[in-house]
Amino acid sequence: MSPVLPIQSVLPQIRAALAETGAGVLVAPPGAGKTTAVAPDLLGEAWCTGQIILTSPRRVAARAAAERIAQMLGETPGQTVGYITRLDSKVSDRTRILVVTEAILVNRLVDDPELSGVSAVLFDEAHERSLDNDLGLALALETRSILREDLRLLVMSATIDGARFARLLGGDAAIIESEGRSFPLTIKWLGGDASLGIEDRMASAIMTAWRNEEGDILAFLPGVREIERVRERIEARLPETPVHALHGQIDPAAQRAAIRCDPEGRRRIVLATAIAETSLTLDGVRVVVDSGLARLAEFDRAAGTTRLVTRRASRASAAQRAGRAARQGPGVAYRLWEEAGHAGLPEFAPPEILQADLAPLMLRLAKWGTADPGALAWLDPPPEPSVAAARRALEGLGALDAGGRITALGQAVAALPMAPDQAAAVLHGAAAGVGDDAARLIMLLQERGLGGRGEDLAQRLARWRGENSARSKSAAGIARGWAAQARSLAQAIGESPATDAAEALALARPDFVARRRDATGEHWLSAGGRGYMLDPAAPLARAEWIVIGDAQGQAKGARITAGAEIAAGRIATLFADELQERVTTRWNSEKSRVEARRERRLGAIVLASVPEPSPDPALLVDILVEKALERLGDILPAGFLARARFAGIAALAPDALRESADTWLAPVLAGRRDLDLPPHRLAEAALGLLDWNERQRLDSAAPTHFISPADTRHAIDYAGDDAPSVEVRVQGVFGLDSQPMIGTTPLLLKLTSPGGRPVQSTRDLPGFWRGSWRDVVKDMKGRYPKHRWPDQPWLERPSMKTKNAFNRSDS
Repeated sequence: MSPVLPIQSVLPQIRAALAETGAGVLVAPPGAGKTTAVAPDLLGEAWCTGQIILTSPRRVAARAAAERIAQMLGETPGQTVGYITRLDSKVSDRTRILVVTEAILVNRLVDDPELSGVSAVLFDEAHERSLDNDLGLALALETRSILREDLRLLVMSATIDGARFARLLGGDAAIIESEGRSFPLTIKWLGGDASLGIEDRMASAIMTAWRNEEGDILAFLPGVREIERVRERIEARLPETPVHALHGQIDPAAQRAAIRCDPEGRRRIVLATAIAETSLTLDGVRVVVDSGLARLAEFDRAAGTTRLVTRRASRASAAQRAGRAARQGPGVAYRLWEEAGHAGLPEFAPPEILQADLAPLMLRLAKWGTADPGALAWLDPPPEPSVAAARRALEGLGALDAGGRITALGQAVAALPMAPDQAAAVLHGAAAGVGDDAARLIMLLQERGLGGRGEDLAQRLARWRGENSARSKSAAGIARGWAAQARSLAQAIGESPATDAAEALALARPDFVARRRDATGEHWLSAGGRGYMLDPAAPLARAEWIVIGDAQGQAKGARITAGAEIAAGRIATLFADELQERVTTRWNSEKSRVEARRERRLGAIVLASVPEPSPDPALLVDILVEKALERLGDILPAGFLARARFAGIAALAPDALRESADTWLAPVLAGRRDLDLPPHRLAEAALGLLDWNERQRLDSAAPTHFISPADTRHAIDYAGDDAPSVEVRVQGVFGLDSQPMIGTTPLLLKLTSPGGRPVQSTRDLPGFWRGSWRDVVKDMKGRYPKHRWPDQPWLERPSMKTKNAFNRSDS
């Protein structure tokens, strides 16, 4: 006899809402039974004459939900209840409840907007806000609005904002709330130790839970790598204990083993990714150990790649995870963070639509018949920058025309259940007669772990052919189906120059064709202009050319995680239409001159380069002017700009000189390749901007030299902190009993000895003569006895001569 589930108390409300308004929102905590109980309860409704589609966020959850519902009905999957995932399906003509992944629903809606034979769609775990779930809901709402008023829609989750979803579904959509199973849940906060890696901290926490608690343990880790490392540590300490991994890369049999109790009754440990957060009930689990981390996919528009990033899990995710421990009885959840820090976690994970590659979404919408995502109803509309980037990518692929309409090639690409560039690769392969290999290559990019690990897709492809696991066989069958489908669509591609799967992938991803930049194979440059890194120990590092299938990390220096070699001699043939010949003119910093070269390029990659003897003269001048303006203060004479600033000549201010560079600077640099010009030439050119009156004002307000009483010329410094100033021998200002002025500003006199040593700096020469001059005389007479050191220098005749020479000239 099936246990009584909390959801059963609100089933009448759900039936009434769907019968009356056709739409509703069900908010039910974990353990309420919404995934397994709602769909069977609707089968007897008068309006339910067709199938009920129940969506699930993940393949494992979809299969497990179908198996559990079938068990409740006393059947096996494929009868009343069936499921379809990408790698597995059980369905028949008798199937009334069909559990599918969200992507399967989207593809079905795009292919059949009326959803023929479907009475209701139930969107389970809607709080996860996957891109496919948001898109599926948007398309289903439009179907219901235009084509199928009788289509029932129910959004279900434990943690969503029910009112927000209800507004999206329509003003009359009901919100139904159910209680969850009320088993006690204890939270234990373990805190964090930054000195230890996450694998060591998790292994220690699991061992603590193993000693202190009863029941099976479910541990949440961010990814497969961490799962395997923790598994090694736990198996070394508990060799007799079953330790299961639960993630999307293991085959269905291993997934079922992780979900069900141990057949021998042993206590077990399950190490899982976020795949176990929702929908799944793991029999026997009474303890959860939560790392507090989640691995999310983020699209980097600059790099054109989707990278996996590890983030702190949201509070909603932590609640879902902890709830796994109390699904079948009292439970305990250990958390590897401080209780005080819990409130600082984000409330929800960000919706995937805000950070995903939107090319698949935009192509599906184009096939649906709309080029504008704004025409549909969304909880969060797709960001315009991501929409624009997706349009550019699809236009470059030839899948959309300039108006955003789907092309014949786009129809073929959209017909294959994969990302647009991957579909184009399979089509290129089919057109070239290597469709099976191309389809297998794409499967490797989608299914991590097939063919083992490593960056070289060719090696993984070879290893996969020798694998006999159920997962490998299922994936191979799907790839064969893709290849067969692509062969029927290959006319959209026409002839393809590809000769193998790697070349087919390269033709579909020309921006990701990359060339090695160094002897080690560590640094690569892609045709799209981005730099990438590759482990120099990887076999692929010995290649000269590759196509990048996947990369992780930031735009600068993203690490290549999957790629395939392309023969260097094939590049010109494969990309005959994309190769460009152009003259590039650039500044050579090492030689401090402009260089021009004629280059043959594939995007940013230079295939051949020779000097260009006759570059565009205007372009040479533009580059020289740009470089000259970057160091304006260095190429003009010292103090030139300061003198103009002191005089208040606006036309010679740096910003004004940059604005007028075409007038004064460009003509001087015409016909040159460098900036090796005498500073006075450039100064003369700049002064040419002034009319006669401005030139006179400059010379009057800021003279270039001070003429001493001894008739010697000394350059005035306008650039120093103490400007204006001038350096002059003290004997040169004998006879001067007033302070020299520059306009209304006293000129600072930096008086020196006959040997050039500083004597005094003053803006009060009369005061100096009558003050500290006596101390100077005492010091200088002994040092320079041949020179004059009078007691009253303001009465003396100025002269730089020694005493004897002065006396002779005087006599």
